[in-house]
Amino acid sequence: MKYLSVCSGVEAATVAWHSLGWQPVAFSEIEPFPSAVLAHHYPNVPNLGDMTKFKDWNLNESIDILVGGTPCQSFSVAGLRKGLEDPRGNLALTYVGILDKFKPKWFIWENVPGVLSSNSGRDFGSFLGAVAELGYGFAYRVLDAQNFGVPQRRRRVFVVGCLGGWDSAAEVLFESESLSGDIKQSRKTRQGVAGFVESSFGQYREDVIAGTTKASGGVLGGGSETFLTVYENHPSDSRVKDMGDVCQTVTSTWGSGGGNIPFVQNVAFGWQNSSHQGMSIDTISPTLDKSKTPATVQNMSVRRLTPVECERLQGFPDNYTQIPWNKKVAIGCPDGLRYKAMGNSMAVPVMNWIGNRIHNFNEGL
Repeated sequence: MKYLSVCSGVEAATVAWHSLGWQPVAFSEIEPFPSAVLAHHYPNVPNLGDMTKFKDWNLNESIDILVGGTPCQSFSVAGLRKGLEDPRGNLALTYVGILDKFKPKWFIWENVPGVLSSNSGRDFGSFLGAVAELGYGFAYRVLDAQNFGVPQRRRRVFVVGCLGGWDSAAEVLFESESLSGDIKQSRKTRQGVAGFVESSFGQYREDVIAGTTKASGGVLGGGSETFLTVYENHPSDSRVKDMGDVCQTVTSTWGSGGGNIPFVQNVAFGWQNSSHQGMSIDTISPTLDKSKTPATVQNMSVRRLTPVECERLQGFPDNYTQIPWNKKVAIGCPDGLRYKAMGNSMAVPVMNWIGNRIHNFNEGL
């Protein structure tokens, strides 16, 4: 499968679909920092830049999937063809224009849940009517990242479309048995909570959705175990709320110091026998047994989430956005740009699930 990504950001889709062997034909991103991240990780994939100039794009390969998320604004379905002559003022219409030009079999479109009620639903209705005019059947659904393996509340609308009838798209986005029940069960059975998944990204591992938020050591590293408690912070009235096992939605404003930036409390424990492996974790303290010295608190601190932790909450590899920037080496990459990139991204595990559903449909599984 070959795909074209628009409003690409830092490419959650490409990270998610790497294990499927799908190939990006091109990206379309105009923001400088995300564009630099794309160039760093995917130097052989062209970034076509401004998506409103799609009529000038010279792509020699056909595409199977168009993926991206755009702001949704109203337009007349009746005037769709005339509007496609110059869709620059409306990126949702531009997205439809790209569909019309390249005619991929599939498309995936993402947006915030507010699009369902924007302009009393007329904006979203216009978009759906437009893709239907082009011959696409579609299905849409609100999916929450916390039900797909990462401890983050992130509800987004996903529209899956397929040339022809709507039943193909519905089979991808909905399971024959209740999907809502299935994904709730997936939360119960995943390992760990609040980022304590027993795995760690050194390099990208396709068998792991989210890395642990441990600062050091642990079951994989040996030595010490660091646990985090995350608190929702309301700076306007100084309210602080324990978020339990799921973090709030990562937003682009966390890097600028504005908005509701969560606090993290570190509690670190250590033990004498650092070679012990395979430990089970039942409480905030490691499980005690006769082979180890009782655990003791080493230090406590309060801080904000780091860029790496935000990458993990979105399902990206550690330091995916830590790149050489502004003539400085990667270690000097500004945190603010990394926060913003994560806040504007899709969640990798959700895109992985949708990609696998399309793959299985195509394979007749």
